Amino acid sequence: MNPLELLKGLKNLQLTMGEAHEKMKTFRASGTSGGDLVKVTIDGTMEVISVHIDPVAVDSRDIKMLEELIAAASTDAARKMKKTIQSEMSQLGSELGISPDFLLGSL
Repeated sequence: MNPLELLKGLKNLQLTMGEAHEKMKTFRASGTSGGDLVKVTIDGTMEVISVHIDPVAVDSRDIKMLEELIAAASTDAARKMKKTIQSEMSQLGSELGISPDFLLGSL
């Protein structure tokens, strides 16, 4: 293979990955816990966008339970986002003829 063509291909891959990373910022996933008492929404870079807590879940005598609900909702949101990202990278990998595992490792 021509080294110049290889470099051009790598440059295109880099641009495509940059675009994919920007697109991921627009993804949203929400996780819930406690029968929807707590809802956490994250973006594709795993940043927390919002937290909603139903007032029913707030009991000053049981802060530990509220902490556990928030942690569980956050984990649920992260699990959903990982599935979304894996699906997106799988599709992108198919289009580029590259293993999705390679793409996921580069993000």
